[in-house]
Amino acid sequence: MDCVPGGARPKGLGGDQVASYKRYGIPGLWQAWGKFNDRFNVDKEPNEPNRFGWIVEIDPLDPSFVPVKHTALGRFCHEGAETLVNKDGRVVVYSGDDGPGEYVYRFVSKGRYDPADRAANFKLLSEGALSVARFDADGSVHWLPLEFGRQWLTADFGFTSQADVVIDVRLAADLIGATRMDRPEDVQPNESNGRVYVILTNNTRRKEGDVDAANPRPDNAFGHIIEMTPPDQDHAAERFAWDILVQCGDPGIGTVGARWSPATSTDGWFACPDNACVDNQGRLWISTDQGDSWPRTGRSDGLYALETEGERRGTPKLFFRCPIGAELCGPCFTPNGETLFLAVQHPGADGAESYIGFGHASSFKDPVTRWPDFEDNVPPRPAVLAISKDGGGKIA
Repeated sequence: MDCVPGGARPKGLGGDQVASYKRYGIPGLWQAWGKFNDRFNVDKEPNEPNRFGWIVEIDPLDPSFVPVKHTALGRFCHEGAETLVNKDGRVVVYSGDDGPGEYVYRFVSKGRYDPADRAANFKLLSEGALSVARFDADGSVHWLPLEFGRQWLTADFGFTSQADVVIDVRLAADLIGATRMDRPEDVQPNESNGRVYVILTNNTRRKEGDVDAANPRPDNAFGHIIEMTPPDQDHAAERFAWDILVQCGDPGIGTVGARWSPATSTDGWFACPDNACVDNQGRLWISTDQGDSWPRTGRSDGLYALETEGERRGTPKLFFRCPIGAELCGPCFTPNGETLFLAVQHPGADGAESYIGFGHASSFKDPVTRWPDFEDNVPPRPAVLAISKDGGGKIA
């Protein structure tokens, strides 16, 4: 998904929140809801934007459960919240802020997971330590505390409490020197090897003079993946190691600057990694989102299996190809590895005019595809797929 704001911004808006509005791209006005409902008119409801951008927890086993907004995890364009139980029992949550030049965050709970106390576990994400990543050129990741009263997170710089820090966490991360990344979406831990994968989709806004060790390409149209390694698999440690696992794009075009395993096939490489998951064999699976830019590569989005260990480390292989105009998200395996769930978003939407044999904008009356029904009176529809092998067994 893309959380990049757009549209014109009216002058003189924001009052004492003008810096926050500007940093969060508010209001984008591409929907103009405020013209029709005062709740979304920020002149009349200046706090309305602060109600969005949070991780909300539900209980899928209890329909009467009241959803909990976990403000301690910070307010930004969360692409997800990937969770694990650390070796000391605390819960760790990794999140990427889905925007060009945004940050990678980590939350470590104060309390510890108790498999015998389900009710208490629902409170674990309400109190803990939030931090943001700084990727140094020496190959180390420093987790910088986002804590009121530390460094510049004080009243002198507009922060009067921890509530201010989590509401304007982007501003806080700016102040303490976190590393601006190339649109961090998923941040996926791999419990098989103890490492964490930062999925960076792209950032064509990065200029030649703005590159750094962790984001080495200007005009990064194709994205890359960073592998973080916590010491002794301690995900609450202050410092990790990091390396670039792959740089995406066509390895056959030298100016792209792609970096893959030499075993990568002509059809195996991908661009614009988005969401990810890890199967019970430790393999990393990547879904891609090129949007309207897929004509740059000439291939649709899909799901790729990426090796992270051994001689084939950095070798991708195409597993599933999206219908035209769609992106893939939310890959997820069942614990036994025998069923894979995939979500296909907005089939028929992106780049239809570039599709050979179609050549014009897709519309409700004349869509470029009618996936998944393929019936003349049914438009293309998003869907969730459950994929399994004929005869059963692990998907590999």
